[in-house]
Amino acid sequence: MIIDTLNNAFLYRSLGPRIASALDYIKTTDFSSMAVGRHTIDQDRLFAIVNDYQTIPCTEVELEGHRRYIDVQYLVSGTELIGYAPLLEQTPFREYNNEEDDVLYRDEATFVRITAGMFAILYPHDLHMPCIGEVPVAVRKVVVKVMI
Repeated sequence: MIIDTLNNAFLYRSLGPRIASALDYIKTTDFSSMAVGRHTIDQDRLFAIVNDYQTIPCTEVELEGHRRYIDVQYLVSGTELIGYAPLLEQTPFREYNNEEDDVLYRDEATFVRITAGMFAILYPHDLHMPCIGEVPVAVRKVVVKVMI
């Protein structure tokens, strides 16, 4: 898992051309008035999902993992906690859903605070629990899905 501010996005361009494209898209797009939902960037290889929500307690969310996509999660506004655990030998409590590209786990997580202007790059070996807040906070987040 990589967490940083958008000002440092240039440091991660070497992670691959699709990661570089995702970061470029985030840097050059005004998300403040963009419609909630899916926005195609490069067919199914690269697309963005814009979400508005209220943060929720960690007891209401499970760790998730992906197999086909890397997440580049960018906080446009608000503050949230993202839980993290490395994928080791955990047993999923909900098996892989191919349509949603996710598998869910119950495990302990370490939490990191993300604020507006920050992003997280989450690989398939990075189990994550987004959308967490100690109190409800309005968040606008963009998740760019990067096909592996």
